[in-house]
Amino acid sequence: MEMTRLTKRNHYEEIKDQLARMIMDGKLRVGDKLPSTREMSESFGVGRSTTREALSALKAMGLIEIRQGGGCRVLRNTPAELEVAMPELYSLRMNRETLLELLEARQSLEVSNASVAAAKRTEADVAELASIVSQMELTIGFDLEGERTDVCFHRAVAKATRNSILARLFESIASQLEESIRDVRRVELYANKAVAERLFLEHSAIYEAIRNRDAERAARSMREHLRHVEHILTKYI
Repeated sequence: MEMTRLTKRNHYEEIKDQLARMIMDGKLRVGDKLPSTREMSESFGVGRSTTREALSALKAMGLIEIRQGGGCRVLRNTPAELEVAMPELYSLRMNRETLLELLEARQSLEVSNASVAAAKRTEADVAELASIVSQMELTIGFDLEGERTDVCFHRAVAKATRNSILARLFESIASQLEESIRDVRRVELYANKAVAERLFLEHSAIYEAIRNRDAERAARSMREHLRHVEHILTKYI
């Protein structure tokens, strides 16, 4: 399996494109096992986190499966099958304008929620957020648990505003957004350990700011976190 060493370090899209071409050209066949992350990282001349990002993108495209502790295998090898593998991606592209509006609304609402929560949170709210953050740390790299704790965290922030209208607005936006992007979020954010680790640190920063009643820092941390998430998600729309 020949790989071309990259000219730009930490450029996971180059790795994704090279591997996708190998799969579509038949150099990697359905059922073939890919080299280990360590071997590919050495061949491409990048860190393992960059290689993992590329593999997560290939999984989101439906080309490979990533097995917990068992490496990666090729699932499909033709572009025509990609939309069948993940019809959600086609739906996302068809509704790009609506999704972008949802992301924009979420940014406005949740940045405000973080600020209000920092000012009005109770000790019970702090304890709930601390518990969720602890669960996040324990489940880094596990996609289903990562998704669950993420939703719980943002719901707990909305609850900590002590404002029933803000909490209901969050539920309204979140339910629509989660339904639209569930599968993409799962493989791109939570199955990718490097990304999941960064998300954990971002959530921890939001929690610490709310715990310390630092409204400005809470809003800033939430804004930075959501921009990071949106940057990843919008690659697919």
